[in-house]
Amino acid sequence: MKDIILKTNCLCKSFKGQKIVDNLSLEIPRNSVYGLLGPNGAGKSTTLKMITGMLRPSAGEIYFNGKEWTRDNLKDIGVLIETPPLYDNLSARENLKVRTIALGLPQKRIDEVLEIVDLTNTGKKRAGQFSLGMKQRLGIAIALLNNPKLLILDEPTNGLDPIGIQELRGLIRSFPKHGITVILSSHILSEVEQVVDEIGIIAGGKLGYQGIAPRGQELESLFMQVVSANRKVGI
Repeated sequence: MKDIILKTNCLCKSFKGQKIVDNLSLEIPRNSVYGLLGPNGAGKSTTLKMITGMLRPSAGEIYFNGKEWTRDNLKDIGVLIETPPLYDNLSARENLKVRTIALGLPQKRIDEVLEIVDLTNTGKKRAGQFSLGMKQRLGIAIALLNNPKLLILDEPTNGLDPIGIQELRGLIRSFPKHGITVILSSHILSEVEQVVDEIGIIAGGKLGYQGIAPRGQELESLFMQVVSANRKVGI
C-alpha cells in the first residue's frame, strides 16, 4: 500500500458559475516527484492554490498526512507559484534573512538552503542582477526555509535557458532523498518526464490519468488523449 502524503477528494473550484476544477482526486506518494500535467488553463495553478490555502475549494476535501488539511499544515509545505517573491535590491543571503526573521527560523538555515540550491558563492550580488535560473533557485531556497515535507513548484522552468533547465532538473530530482515530496506542475512534457515518478494529467479541470509516467511518445499520446477526451464533452 502506498504511503500518501497528500490526497484530494472530489476537489472542485468554480468562478462566476464556471467550474475550473471538477471533482479532482489526486494521490501524491511520499518522497516522490509527482508531475501535475495539463495544457494552459487546465486548472493546475488553481488546484495548487487550493492545496496551499491561497484559494478556498468550492467543494471536496484535502488531506495532508492522513488528516484533513488545516492552515497549520502550511508549516510543512513550501511553495513557489509563478514569480519568485524576491527583493531585487538585496543579495541572496539578505533575501533569506528577511524571511527567517519573519518566520522565526534559525539563521543557520540560510547557509543550508543556499548550499542546497548552489547559491553559496553569490556574495553581495543583488538578486535583481541574477539570471532567471538563479532567481528560480533562490525562490526555491525561500520555499525550503521552513524545512518542508512537501514542495510545490508551478511551472518552474518557464523562461529558463537549457542550462538553467538542466540545473533545476537535477535539483528537483535530489529532493526525495532528503525527505521532500515534490509536486511539479507543467505543460512541457519533455522536461517533466525526466524528473517525475508519477503523474496526473488534467484537462478542463478533470483528471484524465493518474499513475506511473510513461516515456517519450507514449506520454505525448496519453496527454493528447486526455486533452481530446475532455474537449469532446465540451470542456
